[in-house]
Amino acid sequence: MAPTRNGVFVQSLTLSILLCLLSSTFSPVAAADISWEEDGWLRTALAQERLDSGDEFGCYGMPNIAWSADPGAVALECQQYISERVIASQWGENPISTFTPSGLTMRQHTTIAGQGFMVHGDQNGLSTTAWHNATDAPMDDWDWYNLGRRGGSLEQIIGSKEEVQTAVEEGGLVNLYWVGRMNDATIRHDRDITAYLNDEAQAWMTTWGEAWSYWTVHDCHQTAYSSEMVNGQTIIQFESLITEECSAVTPLAWNVPVTYILDVGGMEVAEVRDSHSDLTDLTGVKKTAEGYTQNGTQHLHLSVIRGHNVTIVVNGTVDFDVLGRSQFWNNYSAAVTIAAHDTTDLFKWSKRFGEEAHLKFTWLVQPRDGLGESGWLAVLAIVVAVSTISGMMYILKKEGLGPFAEKYSHHLPEITQESSESNFEAE
Repeated sequence: MAPTRNGVFVQSLTLSILLCLLSSTFSPVAAADISWEEDGWLRTALAQERLDSGDEFGCYGMPNIAWSADPGAVALECQQYISERVIASQWGENPISTFTPSGLTMRQHTTIAGQGFMVHGDQNGLSTTAWHNATDAPMDDWDWYNLGRRGGSLEQIIGSKEEVQTAVEEGGLVNLYWVGRMNDATIRHDRDITAYLNDEAQAWMTTWGEAWSYWTVHDCHQTAYSSEMVNGQTIIQFESLITEECSAVTPLAWNVPVTYILDVGGMEVAEVRDSHSDLTDLTGVKKTAEGYTQNGTQHLHLSVIRGHNVTIVVNGTVDFDVLGRSQFWNNYSAAVTIAAHDTTDLFKWSKRFGEEAHLKFTWLVQPRDGLGESGWLAVLAIVVAVSTISGMMYILKKEGLGPFAEKYSHHLPEITQESSESNFEAE
């Protein structure tokens, strides 16, 4: 029985050593380390340039786990991936926008929202929707779990200026689709579409997170204002307040400029300023900013962030009143977002749009497939493990032991049988 027992022992020992050597290589942490490679551009001045241009960074996914398998884990990993490398927007650091595929349940979307992602796009099949057409205005937070796609694609041939123009003229939020590269091939964008958006479209150029944050003000907002007459002018103090009550309703919303409609009786606005300088005249401006427009009308459209007190000087006596806020920033009737799906290389995706002054992108980022920074350690561990086991098996074979040893002689069964019978009789 000794050779057989030795063989079993050696095989067990071999398997144990193999498992020990490979355990660190195939642990969850090691597997995550070697499953993807980060987009290094997110840590550079290029990312800051995109933020200064008004862009947003959101999530597309993580290569090491599928949305359908564990959407909460994907959202958490993606949130960490973004937050450790770049802020989400000039208006807020926390990422709040993510791609989600079709097929997820409302419970799963709620789990994703629990990780901080409040906008889920797009066309993912839920019954609740936001902006799938010009009148599909969201009513509740969960409507944003199924953001629509309107206006088609920014891609050449696939996209159409006429389709985009029709959507903009219909009003509401227009959400364009964009993929910069497919494997190693560059996807050209339609220059007629970008020219239309830059030069002709009367619309707010925004991002997913900005649009949602602006919308949340309908749930809770408070303003404070007063007016007085000074030397024939009406001096108005106005502030959109930061309150604990409103902050608790939507704690993840960014503090974006919201446009309030002020009735100034058609009188000329001489000045709009804060304690430091004059605010900007936003006539013709399409990107989110603080400032004002009047355009010779009875109303003043004042766009300010919460907590920013401004002074408005109106020539003459005015029976001043605050009428509310506009649906979209700067009183536009349409808003346009461009969602850059599956962005794994910010430089290659964004470099062609450096001269497009009015365009803004929601960059839905994810790492690239491949070995991470410590991937060579995992490869080395595998090589060492295989080499060690192979060497052991070779030595054991030479000693006549192990699973690859030569078969025992035909006399061995007889000896074993005789020994067994002798032992039996002796007992």
